[in-house]
Amino acid sequence: MEKIVHTSLEDFYREMAAKLGKDLESIFPKGLHKDIGHFNVFDIAQTIEKVKITAEMPYNRRKYYKISFIRGKNKAEYADKVIAIQKNALLFATPKVPYHWIPEDAHQSGSFCVFTEDFFVRDRWYNSLEDLPIFQPGAVPIFEIDDESAAEIELLFAKIKKEIDSDYLFKYDLIRNYVLELIHYGQKLQPAAKISASNDASVRVVSLFIELLERQFPIESREQRLQLRTAKEYADRLAVHVNYLNKRIKEGTGKTTTEFIGDRIIQEAKILLKQTQWNVSEISYTLGFEEIAHFSNFFKRKTSLTPLEFRS
Repeated sequence: MEKIVHTSLEDFYREMAAKLGKDLESIFPKGLHKDIGHFNVFDIAQTIEKVKITAEMPYNRRKYYKISFIRGKNKAEYADKVIAIQKNALLFATPKVPYHWIPEDAHQSGSFCVFTEDFFVRDRWYNSLEDLPIFQPGAVPIFEIDDESAAEIELLFAKIKKEIDSDYLFKYDLIRNYVLELIHYGQKLQPAAKISASNDASVRVVSLFIELLERQFPIESREQRLQLRTAKEYADRLAVHVNYLNKRIKEGTGKTTTEFIGDRIIQEAKILLKQTQWNVSEISYTLGFEEIAHFSNFFKRKTSLTPLEFRS
């Protein structure tokens, strides 16, 4: 079963430093202060790992955003599909949709940039990058592009690289505009056409669903709260249709998606009722219920007891 690897920026920079054979400090961009978020840009040819690709490689759910321009033969695996790229690709990666990028030949080149949301969302009409179509959950934003488009994208990355090494006082404001050009370029493109069902798509969908579910537990504080509670929310994160997810979960586990989620919530509710002093209202909140009565009815339907009866 594949695991989703939760890669932080710190993890990313350790990996980059190892690949490039440099100190961490030397690969941070100049003039980037914590109050403006984080941004950096890299050459793919300098950073790609020369290792054999195997089926054991993890799905990577990054905690930062990434835009990649890639020359070479590749494929991208998502929960229920594999997208083949023969020549040039433009890929937009979000922290919420797991995917796996597999180089298919040794001739890989291009560029990619990484950035946090607080770097990009500054005095704009949207409050989150997910307000933009290219980053909305449920999308699979990878595009195969022709040589003419590739040259235009390559020029934008060249401008970003030139500015990030410059001493211009407002260079990061200019870089944001270049990144916005990349985003709009992607939003005008049609999705990649070469989509095929993966042989082990069913297994992968079930395993990734379980990983997303289990990542929300254990509940360790009164302020922590479940973010994903419905089949539709999980389907959006996995970029699949909810009916497809429901079918695969039923085939793989014998339960409906709703039953599977509900059983895990009940398991956590029992632990909290027995092992904490939190009141029922607090437990109800952490498990994502809007009203305590909804939680009590849910708990009794599942266990034949009220939460207080179970606690006693």
